[in-house]
Amino acid sequence: MKDTTLRLRSLVAPLIFLAITSMAVRAQEGANGFLADLHDFRVSNYMALDAFYRFSGTGNTETLNEIVQGINSANDAMNSLAESDSGVLSAEQLEALNQEFDRFKNLMRDNINDVRKRGYPDLRLVSDMANQAFTMNEKATELYEVAQESTHTATDPRVEAARSAAVKMAQMMAKYSVRSNSAVTQTFQGSSTEKPLDEQARELDALLGSVIQGQGTPELKAVLNDISSKWQFIRGSYINYNERNVGFVIDRYSKGILKGLATTIELLQGNA
Repeated sequence: MKDTTLRLRSLVAPLIFLAITSMAVRAQEGANGFLADLHDFRVSNYMALDAFYRFSGTGNTETLNEIVQGINSANDAMNSLAESDSGVLSAEQLEALNQEFDRFKNLMRDNINDVRKRGYPDLRLVSDMANQAFTMNEKATELYEVAQESTHTATDPRVEAARSAAVKMAQMMAKYSVRSNSAVTQTFQGSSTEKPLDEQARELDALLGSVIQGQGTPELKAVLNDISSKWQFIRGSYINYNERNVGFVIDRYSKGILKGLATTIELLQGNA
């Protein structure tokens, strides 16, 4: 009888261990997915803002589609966060972020309608939207940090640096679009609480340095070299703004950096 009991215990113990391990893995995967959604939310909103500043000067349908794409992407991320059962953040915390997002979307809709009806933006309304975007994304960043601490998720420092670099790049793109767009540049310079572009560019230097340093596969090294080359090509334009700079080139290379950072994150996580 004792032998049977011991055998049962020896069988049950590994099963309990496997169950606990499986639950822990699923919890960590859920937490990582949660952080990825918060990251996508921040980048997508800045991309929508960047597209709006360009749209305000041209009324171009293609650029309007970029705004819609950015808002839809942020909306998908917000829905994924709200539907998550990971328990990383409280319902109240997520609802607070969603309310900030609703305000941003409403202001974006009103600004788009203004440009379509009048042919030019209402600078007061644009300023309200820029400040709301900054407030909303600061809230998202705060919740990102809370989520990291509450879940004790062991994320790769290079992944975190790449995510921070992507958010910084998207934020810089939006601010650069303000300065290079004739419809808004004369009296409006973006959010009143944002850092100057040259200061943000130097922060991006440090973040990219953290991402680029370290070992990696040949594929990863190739992507990082491409990011570095693109950044060196446009860095001077961000640090020393000049009206003669070609805005669409800066925009194209900045988007290339964002794409490269997204690939970098995938490769780093795949090698983890």
